[in-house]
Amino acid sequence: MSKANIIRRHVLLEKNKVVKEREKTNSNPKHLKRIYPIGLHKSTSSLSLSSSSSLSFSLSENSYDSSLTDSTFPLDQKISAAFRFIAPPPPRREYNSPVAKLAQQQISLAQDANDGELRRCNWITKNSDKVYVAFHDECWGVPAYDDNQLFELLALSGMLMDHNWTEIVKRRELFREAFSGFDPNKVAKMEEKEIAEITSNKEIMLVDCRVRCIINNAKCILKIVREFGSFSSYIWSYVNHKPVINRFRYPRNVPLRTPKAESMSKDLIKRGFRYVGPVIVYSFMQAAGLTNDHLVDCYRYSECVNLAERPWRHI
Repeated sequence: MSKANIIRRHVLLEKNKVVKEREKTNSNPKHLKRIYPIGLHKSTSSLSLSSSSSLSFSLSENSYDSSLTDSTFPLDQKISAAFRFIAPPPPRREYNSPVAKLAQQQISLAQDANDGELRRCNWITKNSDKVYVAFHDECWGVPAYDDNQLFELLALSGMLMDHNWTEIVKRRELFREAFSGFDPNKVAKMEEKEIAEITSNKEIMLVDCRVRCIINNAKCILKIVREFGSFSSYIWSYVNHKPVINRFRYPRNVPLRTPKAESMSKDLIKRGFRYVGPVIVYSFMQAAGLTNDHLVDCYRYSECVNLAERPWRHI
């Protein structure tokens, strides 16, 4: 038998092995690692991708023919085969649902183009105090249903006549301590001694009339509780027990008062509350989450929308 025939016989045997290994691989993908790689050599062999299967191993016969014609190559190199494990990239998941598209849109809007930081409402700047930023991120626009919390936010909103939110939230813990956690039952029973202690505290910075106003409003809340079951039920009835979701893009679009705030203010005054004008009441509605006035490009907007659309509702 000639040398050329011997070589051709070895080539045929090797090709048969490759075919058997390929069939074995396709029938049992767990054994892919056993045959990959079997020996990759730099050559002029071409690799093709089969469209009939996502996993394809292809071996070109031309690579062997070009090597076989040159007798200077050793036999083991002439019969070596190289093929690649070809796996197309996984298909890209498409998010076509309106909810997913809105979420992606809100995420992209919330990312600042310059430094990648979360985008907040325009009135939150780099110079804003950390406590004010925290108030914006954690409280403002979050639906509140607890009577004590609602009483606290109503009292803090009334302080806006003398202070801004930054000054108020900085002393928030002091207010809570002074007014017994804004428990209406306890505040309504406060007497002259407690009033004097609060007004004399320079860190709290509340004048006598403001302290008496808070105590008076606590007594009014107790009357509402007896009538409606809770202060929360009364307050949330003005928005049909569901937060109002606005879509303001610019600070100038955010109103200072609304018809709902005017209606609530009018009834509160009728019931004996003090310092509850329409502007104060609307600030209270914003802080207590009765209305979501975060700008649409603020990262908190979509989060507060999700809170407002929870399956449970206040009763």
